[in-house]
Amino acid sequence: MAEQILCHQRTRLSYKDAYGYVIPIGESTSLMAWVTDEGMIGTDGFDIEALANVGVPAAIVGVSEESTLDSLDDLMDAEVRAANLPAVQRRIEIGMPGREALNRM
Repeated sequence: MAEQILCHQRTRLSYKDAYGYVIPIGESTSLMAWVTDEGMIGTDGFDIEALANVGVPAAIVGVSEESTLDSLDDLMDAEVRAANLPAVQRRIEIGMPGREALNRM
């Protein structure tokens, strides 16, 4: 089995920085997330309702059946599929791109 490692990346948004993480959790599965100083977007596997309990805006992003989330860049382009109440209060909407959602967090 090839060794999997944690990946960390930084990118500049409109008004702040975001930090991307890829966390290997199996031979072919990883959790991915972009985090700002106020919220996050991520793949399925993150409990956004638990984050809502502590006031953190969070959204799950995904892609259509024809494409996959293979990189942190894909996460930015993916559509918001679910958002918790703190995210909705920041005008995060289902269907918006992940990058736009992050800019509102």
